[in-house]
Amino acid sequence: MYLCCGDALYDLFVGDSTLSASALSLEGDVGGSPINVATGLARLGQSSGYFTKLSTDLFGERMRSKLISEGLALETSIATERNTTLAVIEKNPDGSARYVFYTEGTADTSLTTQELPDELPESVRVLHFGSFSTAASPSGLALQSLAQREAAKGCFISYDPNIRLPVVPDIAIWRERFEGFSRTASFIKASDEDIEALYGANKEDNFVADCLARGAGVVCITRGAEGASAFSADGRSAHSRGVKVDVEDTVGAGDTFQSTCLYWLGTEGHVGKDGSVVGTVDLDAMTALALRAAAITCTRKGADLPRLADLGLG
Repeated sequence: MYLCCGDALYDLFVGDSTLSASALSLEGDVGGSPINVATGLARLGQSSGYFTKLSTDLFGERMRSKLISEGLALETSIATERNTTLAVIEKNPDGSARYVFYTEGTADTSLTTQELPDELPESVRVLHFGSFSTAASPSGLALQSLAQREAAKGCFISYDPNIRLPVVPDIAIWRERFEGFSRTASFIKASDEDIEALYGANKEDNFVADCLARGAGVVCITRGAEGASAFSADGRSAHSRGVKVDVEDTVGAGDTFQSTCLYWLGTEGHVGKDGSVVGTVDLDAMTALALRAAAITCTRKGADLPRLADLGLG
């Protein structure tokens, strides 16, 4: 089973309003980067679960129902009366998204090390971490502790920093968390914007070298419409162009790329029993499939990730 960990929020999309100049029309749905990855894996026919602190408020109740309907296992998640994190999203003219987050004292950011499960289900083969819950306090240190503990047991760790400075403005915290999580991860994906925030401009080579030096077997960089690159520990690389589509919005595109790569690594036999990437990964085939899947998500409103049949695999 793939167990994704972290953010559990509601995306509230700003719509057109003719009521008044100050009125907002909002339409909401379940969101959060690791939740999207978990859902994407389930839609690709994989056993998938989610671990977080999940609110019992009205948003949390709907979220639980949605995740169960997607086939996600929630047995490890922790119920709490703390409010659900909210993200308000407004689409820019080019289809990109502008976010405002409400995270103070919310469920998914309040996880502590003491609340971690003593043992994960034996079926868990892969743990995925990412986004603001890995940098927020106290959840960031708790999730990092979980990654370190399970990596030491031979679990395969996946990581996407998915930096959200509006939530955690201090880039030094993100750098500290990135170093910690990247030392546990066998597969790391980051956007070009993430890398620039962490390292500065024109530092992609440094990013890749550091990730591989810390033990990653495969590292990917996504560049939006420009495509993506993948690098392996054996020195190979692949560079794929993006798929041209009519973009509705880009919400969930990076998460789609992540989940599709994890699907590929798992189904092609590259997830080692010791938690490492094993065998020779076909980087070109993996990135091409992941970009095709991400392009499908971009044609849909919100994080509506593709199923096997959408990719011609069902």
